Amino acid sequence: MATVYLALGSNLGNPAEYLKQAIKNLKKIGTIQKISSFYKTEPVGKINQPWFLNCVVEMTTTLTPLELLNKINNIETALGRIRSVKWGPRTIDIDILLYDNLVLETEQLTIPHHLFRERRFVLEPLAEIAPDAIDPITKKLMCELLKTIISIHKIEKI
Repeated sequence: MATVYLALGSNLGNPAEYLKQAIKNLKKIGTIQKISSFYKTEPVGKINQPWFLNCVVEMTTTLTPLELLNKINNIETALGRIRSVKWGPRTIDIDILLYDNLVLETEQLTIPHHLFRERRFVLEPLAEIAPDAIDPITKKLMCELLKTIISIHKIEKI
């Protein structure tokens, strides 16, 4: 059984509903342990789009990392995710942040997520539910990583 942390985000339609539907679907592939608060966040990258609603989920699963990725991609597709513009608007986005203490880099998947240390909209909800989780690369706690983040992007807990 692996403990995984997933980042969820949505900025189209009813983002809160998309997050709730994604979480409901994640319950079919693992056991949800914790769900962070929802955070309203300014877009990063492509900024001319609606603000996002983000959260982080801790779950346990028996799926391998690639099996988990495939199931996540199926959930995103079922919820109307269209991959047309990098960092563009989306009904749902689910990223694998951490998978136990695994460090993995393949063409399909990088764990830990390669940008999570730079994204306050990921670190804040992650540190909320798992302040003592350890980044397997830097060996720092999530609460420590959050303190080092410099972000000009706005984020608010709702």
